[in-house]
Amino acid sequence: MSRCVDFRSVTANISLFVVAVLGLLPLHASAQLFGDDEARKAIIELRGRVEADRRSTEAQLQRITQDFARLNEESTAPTRRSLLDLSNQIEALRAEQARMRGQSEQLARDVAEVQRQQKDVLAALNDRLRQLEPVTVTLDGQEFRAKPDEKAEFEQAMESVRKAAFDQAVSGFAAFLKRFPDSGYRSSALFWLGNAQYATSAFREAIETYRRLLSVAPEHARVPEARLAIANCQLELKDAKSARRTLEDVVKLHPQSEAAATAKDRLSRMR
Repeated sequence: MSRCVDFRSVTANISLFVVAVLGLLPLHASAQLFGDDEARKAIIELRGRVEADRRSTEAQLQRITQDFARLNEESTAPTRRSLLDLSNQIEALRAEQARMRGQSEQLARDVAEVQRQQKDVLAALNDRLRQLEPVTVTLDGQEFRAKPDEKAEFEQAMESVRKAAFDQAVSGFAAFLKRFPDSGYRSSALFWLGNAQYATSAFREAIETYRRLLSVAPEHARVPEARLAIANCQLELKDAKSARRTLEDVVKLHPQSEAAATAKDRLSRMR
């Protein structure tokens, strides 16, 4: 009679252990993305629970093993078959414990990987935002804000001017003004577009471009030079009368400028 009681006690212990083990299973399924502090806290708590369950399981297994050995010595043949089943259950529990330990370790690695990916994504996003943020530009006495791609496209067109690739400069500045019609670079872009057109002997187009500059930014620092450049274009077109009037306007409207000094010299040579 005592043997049966002992066997039921062992079986009850196993059942309790199975319930305890299964209580941990939803941990992995309920894992979510969270912040660094929460992730570390979750990992610490998870490891603590796994360690506590491990110690509890080992104690139960030790008791079960002791009961098994005692019952094996005292049991009859039918009981031995039941004990064999019990032994198989013990091994299954040990395998389940090992699997759970592996799951907790994998969960910790997964959380660490998610944290790393989150940091990488955030760093990439910050870099992208910095690339889109406007920068302060000072040019021809004006200060304004420009987007990085806007600044880069203007500089690319200016590089064509520096290399004397004036056909490319004409295309570059024309495309820039079309893409960024309200840019802070607009006045300077018009001036350099006119210069590039002049360099390619597109004198009429250059005059039109310079006059656009005079219209949209009459106080711009490049206006005196633009008026002088219009006179140069008119001289190239053999329109001396219009050129004289333009040079006189330069002297009258911008008397303190270097362009005015140049205009006076040319007027003196035209008489």
